[in-house]
Amino acid sequence: MVIRSFATTSLIAAFFAIAHLAAWVTPPQAAATAAPPSSPDTASFLRCLGAHLPPQAVYTNASRSYTSVLESSIKNLLFVTPATPTPVAIVAASNASHVQAAVRCGARHGVGVRPRSGGHDYEGLSYRSLSARRPFAVVDLARLRAVSVDARNRTAWVGSGATLGELYYAIASRSARLGFPGGVGPTVGVGGHLSGGGFGLLLRKHGLAADHVVDAVVVDAAGRLRDRAAMGEDLFWAIRGGGGGSFGVVLSWKLRLVRVPPVVAVSTVHRPRNQSASALLARWQHVAPALPRDAILRVVLQNQDAQFESLYLGTCAGLVATMARRFPELGMEARDCIEMTWIQSVLYFAFYGTGQPTERLLDRGTKPERYFKGKSDYVTEPMPSHVWESAWSWLLKDGAGLLILDPYGGRMRGVAPSATPFPHRRALYNLQYYGFWFQNGTRATEKHVGWIRGLHREMEPYVSKNPRGAYVNYRDLDLGVNHDDHRGLASYEKARFVEGKWLEWMDTEVKPQDGEGKLPTSMLFGPRIIREKFTQLCSPEITTLLAAIPIIGYACILDIGWEWAGVMWIYNVVTFLPMDMFKLAI
Repeated sequence: MVIRSFATTSLIAAFFAIAHLAAWVTPPQAAATAAPPSSPDTASFLRCLGAHLPPQAVYTNASRSYTSVLESSIKNLLFVTPATPTPVAIVAASNASHVQAAVRCGARHGVGVRPRSGGHDYEGLSYRSLSARRPFAVVDLARLRAVSVDARNRTAWVGSGATLGELYYAIASRSARLGFPGGVGPTVGVGGHLSGGGFGLLLRKHGLAADHVVDAVVVDAAGRLRDRAAMGEDLFWAIRGGGGGSFGVVLSWKLRLVRVPPVVAVSTVHRPRNQSASALLARWQHVAPALPRDAILRVVLQNQDAQFESLYLGTCAGLVATMARRFPELGMEARDCIEMTWIQSVLYFAFYGTGQPTERLLDRGTKPERYFKGKSDYVTEPMPSHVWESAWSWLLKDGAGLLILDPYGGRMRGVAPSATPFPHRRALYNLQYYGFWFQNGTRATEKHVGWIRGLHREMEPYVSKNPRGAYVNYRDLDLGVNHDDHRGLASYEKARFVEGKWLEWMDTEVKPQDGEGKLPTSMLFGPRIIREKFTQLCSPEITTLLAAIPIIGYACILDIGWEWAGVMWIYNVVTFLPMDMFKLAI
């Protein structure tokens, strides 16, 4: 933990504040909140499902189709092993009542319930557990994937079980002049993507996917069905970037669509390492976040090749002229550029190539094809050239994967970091480390995972710090695992907050009955809940102290170090600290 310096008098004030706060205890009204059973009752849970759901909606280990249903949305072969803890039941929900029944049965009998949208969770926590002692069930949302587009009003309702490809296809089928600023992976589930914020190649023009959510339907912890008006603005804020499964089960989303031009330009320019690629990367860090909003230029590094990929909301003439003016070192030429419609560009960047039918976007990719491990960083200051030379060396190693650099800037900087739980809008770019392999066995896994962990460690001095940020949708359990009891739940006594108001709200209104599937650990979270839920609870002395410290949010807290209801504190720190959501700093 990095300690920020401030005046000695402030330290003294903090000391007395600590002594004052140490006497606080958990409020009776929060402690009295109803708790789940002391131990899970799997048999009663299954009987409850049988009593409230049709047989065709429930799959258990005894079901003939259990394995095929479980693996239908698994994307990572790492988690298709006999040793992987699997759910005691899969609820293939066809309507809201199925989800409500699963949530209520889980709460009643102490069994965790995890929603699965597209199955792209990097650590597989939407369909597996870290421990066989933690019984859980999966609510599979794949059947809840209807998309209804209102082209006239530029809105769409989409089920959480739809894929991004299905969403894009439905939009383009209604209008060639509408689009949506989601990610490039067409098989990614809409529910998980929006729950983590979601970014793609339109982010510099239109921001995050979650910025365009205008309503949603959620099943809360009590099994109640709530839209935006019923859930309130706090919960509506939290589901748009707070992490999949952390704040109830979102069934559907109402989206505001964006206008796209009749023609867009795409380009891919390859520059090998021996053609000054390191110098180009060093320059790219200054150029890409500052390009006009209609342009994005991302980079993929693999082997000894830098692949510069562009999308421009306009013609090739406009793209080439922009690059000649802003990034002449790249040497983009007219022959490097292709014009197409926006929906064709979706296929292009999904590696389907050109000239492919849009129906390819409807392929959900139901079988896992590879093993993979991912990590991420945010870069807030340009890296020196020698760092890129080091990265090239890592890309030569046995077991090497690839790096993806997605620039921010543009509209991203025009939205306040507290507008949603996504706090990385001021970053220059997102850096994703991606390792993949096709060989089975421990040796292959150790080699490839070792590569990605080693490069991630080497990059530490050059990426965001205090805290080191990471993208919530690139879940990475290397950053930490929820410390909880045998039920997968953090005990209330392990996390005492002044007045207990936030915990009481989370516990009674939205908390999922599962620990591992909540917000990924060690991720930087937004400041809104901290500021709005806690600031007014601080004593005047502490509020004065905190006002002088340049952090994004703060709270009066006690006994940090434990996860609760989707909020993770990663350090066992005693007494009082100003903090942001996941990393702590004075």
